[in-house]
Amino acid sequence: MQQIIISGVGGQGVLFITRLLAEAALAQGRHVLISETHGMAQRGGNVVSHLKVGEPTSEGAPEDAKNAADKAGFEFTSPLIRPGRADVLLALHPDGLSAHGYYLKPNGKTFCNTSNPRDTNSIDAIRIATDLGSPVSANLVLLAFALASRDLFCSPGEMKKILEHSGGKRLEINLKAFRAGLTEAKEKLNP
Repeated sequence: MQQIIISGVGGQGVLFITRLLAEAALAQGRHVLISETHGMAQRGGNVVSHLKVGEPTSEGAPEDAKNAADKAGFEFTSPLIRPGRADVLLALHPDGLSAHGYYLKPNGKTFCNTSNPRDTNSIDAIRIATDLGSPVSANLVLLAFALASRDLFCSPGEMKKILEHSGGKRLEINLKAFRAGLTEAKEKLNP
């Protein structure tokens, strides 16, 4: 099981990233629970998503829901992550760590978008996306960077398939942003 907090402000694509991760989990045959808090998102306020991803489900259709949960290793019943329990925090805004860092467990990982990256798990995703001509794609830059670390339940290749399946008019720029995040990870995480 993996518990993930995705933090940002309105307009940064917190809900989009949450949906992509949920779709990747479902494609792997995992159970997923999500909770989103929008707050004043339309005015640039905090947005936070809680994402719980279970172990892959077993084959076959059990007789009842409890039996299904037992056979699948479904270890949670609430979509909310308790403070001190998150495995990963994706902070799309530099204030995400101070606003939602208390959700992380002591050995949890943070991946932060900041204009002044100080550690190996922080990058300037907005600058990278802006250089591509699409500042709103910073969320995908950070997501790819985090996936390349192998600290999330799915691989960059699996997420690329989810992005391609999503399609849409922004597909090409989304894929460019995703590739840029992977390139940044190669340079920063594997020097």
